[in-house]
Amino acid sequence: MNRHAWSGLARGADADRVRAALTAPDSMGVVITGDRGVGKSLVGRSALAGFGPDVFTLQLRSSGSGSATPYGCLAFTLARLPQSALGSPTAILHGITSLIRNDAAGRKCVILLDNAGSLDEQSTGVLLNLLQTGTARLVATAQRATDLPPDFYWLITSGQLAEVRLDTMTEIETREVLQAALGHRVSTALASQMHELVGGSPTLLQAVVSEQIERGNLVLSGSVWTLVDEVVLDGKTALEDIVRARYARESPEAREVIEVLSCARCMSLSRLARMYGPGLIADMEDAGQIVVDRTDQHLVTLGDRYLGDIVRNWLSVERRLELRDKVPGHQEHELAELTVEDLLAYAAWTHDCHAELAPAHALAAAQAAVRLFDPKFALKCAGSISSGDGEWPAGQLQKAAAYLQLGLPLQAMSALDDISEAQINGLEPETFAELVAAKADCMAWLEDRSGKVPELIRQARLRLQEFRQGDPPAGAEALARAGLCLDLCEFNYLSFIGDYEPMMDRLRAAATAADADALDPVHRLRTSIILMEALCVTGKELEARQLMREIGGKLGDWSNVPRIRENFAWRAFNVLLLSGQWRQSIDMLKDASGRAGHGLHSGSAATDLAVGLAYVYAGRGYLALDPLLAAIAQLEVRTSLHALRQAYAATAFAYAQTGNSVQATVYLDRARSADGPARFVVSSSTEFCMDMASRWLGDPEAKDRLVHAAERHFRNGRYTLAGICMLGATVNGSVKDFQFMEDIAALRQGPLAELSRVVAVGSRKKDAVVMLEAAGQAAALELDAVQARCAALAFDFAKAAGLAGTATAAHNMLEVLSESVPALPIVPRTKGPLLTERERQIAALAGNGVSNKDIALEVGISVRTVEGHLYQVFTKLGVSSRSDLLGLI
Repeated sequence: MNRHAWSGLARGADADRVRAALTAPDSMGVVITGDRGVGKSLVGRSALAGFGPDVFTLQLRSSGSGSATPYGCLAFTLARLPQSALGSPTAILHGITSLIRNDAAGRKCVILLDNAGSLDEQSTGVLLNLLQTGTARLVATAQRATDLPPDFYWLITSGQLAEVRLDTMTEIETREVLQAALGHRVSTALASQMHELVGGSPTLLQAVVSEQIERGNLVLSGSVWTLVDEVVLDGKTALEDIVRARYARESPEAREVIEVLSCARCMSLSRLARMYGPGLIADMEDAGQIVVDRTDQHLVTLGDRYLGDIVRNWLSVERRLELRDKVPGHQEHELAELTVEDLLAYAAWTHDCHAELAPAHALAAAQAAVRLFDPKFALKCAGSISSGDGEWPAGQLQKAAAYLQLGLPLQAMSALDDISEAQINGLEPETFAELVAAKADCMAWLEDRSGKVPELIRQARLRLQEFRQGDPPAGAEALARAGLCLDLCEFNYLSFIGDYEPMMDRLRAAATAADADALDPVHRLRTSIILMEALCVTGKELEARQLMREIGGKLGDWSNVPRIRENFAWRAFNVLLLSGQWRQSIDMLKDASGRAGHGLHSGSAATDLAVGLAYVYAGRGYLALDPLLAAIAQLEVRTSLHALRQAYAATAFAYAQTGNSVQATVYLDRARSADGPARFVVSSSTEFCMDMASRWLGDPEAKDRLVHAAERHFRNGRYTLAGICMLGATVNGSVKDFQFMEDIAALRQGPLAELSRVVAVGSRKKDAVVMLEAAGQAAALELDAVQARCAALAFDFAKAAGLAGTATAAHNMLEVLSESVPALPIVPRTKGPLLTERERQIAALAGNGVSNKDIALEVGISVRTVEGHLYQVFTKLGVSSRSDLLGLI
């Protein structure tokens, strides 16, 4: 699709506004204003294209800023005038007017003038004459109305020229344009990155998308467009023409600022102002060429990121080195004063110059990149450290962390194994404990090594004893901090495998031990975050949420601790989801790393998956599919630590909830074939979604699997997970099942536990009133599928007991839920009008012998959609053939 078509998708309404203003009575024309790159010229051309051949159009462009060329935009008309018409300004004015009238040949004339803000005085006079004599109307473009010549600005204030202001597209509009242009779903990560990159410009969006498709970096994965890797612009397509045209209009000083920021990526305002003067920097900020953030550091970046990517590719290595040497603070002896951002900029600049970083600086940059979740750059920096350098062990630790962020535990383990025994023996106690913790993190993901982690930690504790008895002995404080590190390592491992109960007492003690603050103030915070999740899983949901609130209030004091906020956010997400607070769990994701990271691997896949999972747990499969399919598209093209299996399972469950058994089966099969290690919370959720999807599809063994999972969780003290499994298993449960479910609820806290108890009691006693109460509790938690289940049972129990009022209330609730829960978890045995209006329409036609193809034609939907509606009808009414529908509808 060409750029005019892209602009049409984004700016169609704006082009209509321009045409309306242009054709209004007594109008002299319209001025289109807006920032650079928003598509002003394309909107003007699109507006004129709608008039067709009955309107004569003349396209003009004024000279660049600062030009004083007389008749600059009308120079081509001067060449057509006879010599007699060039004798005076008045003669030229009349000559050009006559020439344009002759060219129009009786048709209406519209002049499109680009860059009207730099119009020369003589051209202004001619154009005013054309407007005032009615010879032509004008469509002009400018960044601001105040940029226009005074006479034109007066026409706007007097209402004779209209102004149409164009704003940049919002991120939602960018996503809509991408979906319309590409013809398929678009992942959130793609829309977000593209919007940030092009600043909401449809013209630039088309250029960048075309380039990424050509490079093979933008691919259609399944039915979703997604990025394979970070967007890297090399300027080999139409985007380079756009950049060169913009770059050529800048002053030499402004060009050098652009070059410096292209190489540095960002720089402090004070440093840039010292180099080029505050006046130039202020002018560039006013023009939108640079952006100054409002933090304490006042970091400066280019207003358009794509500009930096392309300009950097133009620069030779010699020019990059020349620019780097101009920047104060980039000499090696000054690096200790650099911020994290400056350090990363220096490292990137050095790599661009094909130069080596000093080992100490390479290590610092790798640590910063890991902290900001940019694992690929961290590996590049750590790669500058050789095995003979003193920084080698610490560098390998950063490599391992980066590989884990990329979902590559085997490579992470290999990096740690490359540290020699002699180097390990030379480590201080704290660094040794950090190495052991890093090894434990890697080993947990490797099936053949996971079971060896407890022995690794035991041996490490013995090694700390040797440090204590060494010559000279290690300091007591250093040994204590190393011990705390190993404790945290063990807590992380036990939570990874789901063995919460044995560590609860130690975990509580560690999370409340004030004396540890003097040694390691962050230790208590980290253990509290693990305790928060452990409390929730073991049935103490209210205590977990209270602790979550307490931790959340303290996080602001620890913003400098790497990844602490993201770690808290994701564990808090689990706490809220497992305690039935699915909507709050989605809100919690705003603090998660998927939104804050710098690299693509911290993109939206994890967030999309979590949002989809929350909707699935709420029984809203129809809302879950978009984020889940977007997550799958991203996870299928990039390595992940087995989140893909969870995404497949959740998608199967979502499709089952919507009644699409075909797609549910497809994704269920994919989940079964995507086996592998995962964190316990993830693997248990995956198994639950798979079993629930199977149960929804009628698998007779699914219920037994859910009950066995509940019994296993119960034996291990994971009462919350046991209760959730039983809530899913007892859609068609026995008295024994309901009693077990009630017993579990007694060991839990919170509204979801109370809902489970009421469901168990009402189902066991077949009490319609109690089940209707349960439906109300489910509605308060916005758990649509559970509410539908309770309402269906309340309807049946009420009909059997002759409670007409309760039956009516339950039936009305089911009618409301029939749209959001098309495939009811339980279908009332008493057949009633539970079909939607469309389902009734299709069922009536099918019952009278009309074929699916003819139904599709009559109703105006696809044959596949007809088949889906009939599946719902057969399921809800408990029939198996079309002939059975007669008399029921």
